[in-house]
Amino acid sequence: MAVMETAEKWLPPRLRARLEPVTRRVGRLLADDGENARAQRQAFTAFLIRVLSAAIAFVSQILLARVMGEFEYGIFAFVWVVVVLAGNLSCLGFHTSIIRFLHQHRVAGDLPAIRGLTLAARLIALASSTTVGAVGLVFLHVFGDRIEAYYLIPVTLAFFTMPMIALGDVLDGTARSNGWTAMALSPTFLFRPLLILLFMLVSVWAGAPRTAVTAMEAALAATYVASLSQLLRVSLRLRRAHGTGPRVFALGAWLRYSLPLFLVDGIGFLLTNADVVVVGLYLPPDQVGIYYAAAKTIVLVQFVYFSIKAAAGPRFSALLAEGDTRTLATFAVQTTRWAFWPSLAVGLAALAAGHLLLSLFGPAFTAGYSLMAILFCGILAKAMVGPGEVLLSMAGCQKLCVLLYAVTLSAGILFYMLLIPRFGLVGAAAATAMAMMVEAVLLHVAVRRTLGIVLFAFANPSPQTTSEAS
Repeated sequence: MAVMETAEKWLPPRLRARLEPVTRRVGRLLADDGENARAQRQAFTAFLIRVLSAAIAFVSQILLARVMGEFEYGIFAFVWVVVVLAGNLSCLGFHTSIIRFLHQHRVAGDLPAIRGLTLAARLIALASSTTVGAVGLVFLHVFGDRIEAYYLIPVTLAFFTMPMIALGDVLDGTARSNGWTAMALSPTFLFRPLLILLFMLVSVWAGAPRTAVTAMEAALAATYVASLSQLLRVSLRLRRAHGTGPRVFALGAWLRYSLPLFLVDGIGFLLTNADVVVVGLYLPPDQVGIYYAAAKTIVLVQFVYFSIKAAAGPRFSALLAEGDTRTLATFAVQTTRWAFWPSLAVGLAALAAGHLLLSLFGPAFTAGYSLMAILFCGILAKAMVGPGEVLLSMAGCQKLCVLLYAVTLSAGILFYMLLIPRFGLVGAAAATAMAMMVEAVLLHVAVRRTLGIVLFAFANPSPQTTSEAS
């Protein structure tokens, strides 16, 4: 508050008068200790981190594309998406379920269960991801001759990177469940991409070849540094918050809830990243590079949705634990507006500068402009219903989420199979956008039918809960 007051004094009187309503509202938000204000502050923090992350990721991808060229860059993009996807799936849903269970155990004052949960989530993620990586290495050893030679070494390095990807995702969920937004998001979205770029540039400067292998070596080192440093910080803060002492492990209950979430998040993550993977299966690496550059450029829009999702999960969980259905309904509808309008503004700005932004990757990458426009339609459709999958998961409807995402993924795969062979990159973008639209419609209907909440950016601001509607 003092910083804001000091800054206002330096502004011209007319500008200060125009900005006064905004600064007064921001001041109230910073001073308010209510739960909604706290969730808004968390969303705003996540938003700022995602803005900075988007800038870092965009600049780093431009530099990597310039250093490697579209062919090697396409190899790296494909392998990196696959390893992030596999690492996320290796968490077995604990990176999301930990948010719900920590709130439940905190409300019950069960500190031993909290200590047991945080330890179990890490060990399960590490064991699962290590097992998947080992199976992958065996697969490469047996069937490596059937894979394009330029993918073998990068994929091998990816399998060694996977455990730290999984650990980082679990630590992210742990920190977010405690309201430590900056600690949750900074390692993955700020430090890791910066370190990948730094290690890559230093390696090239030292004489390493400008290839996807060098880039994956840089990514492996960066991931280990980011995840292990986050492990240290989160562990120390958890010790201060919950102390040391006995641990209780309710593995049966945790697994029964987490495994459906594994399917929900897994299918959702597949929907988010399947386009790059499928393009890599159908088309050569240079085409993958063009598609990835277009997707990375328009993904500037998605950090808005991600910010709302990151803040909404803990708040949904808390309201559900308290049984406050009316406040839950109001807050859920608010999140759709928080997601839609900024997404629309950012998306239009990104499209206006699309040709310029893509040209920064290299002359060949401007072919991806039409892909940006197509992908934006899908992103906007998803933003219209807000974080519906988070609300359903926190409400215990994870099995319904599994069904919805299974239908969406099946539709997406069908779209990919029909459109990519015939229309190439445009077909891939259209298939992705159509899958997002299917997902948005299904989530809207599911939330309305199960919880009585109308998740839509233009819905009535006073939604009815299920009990009121009946």
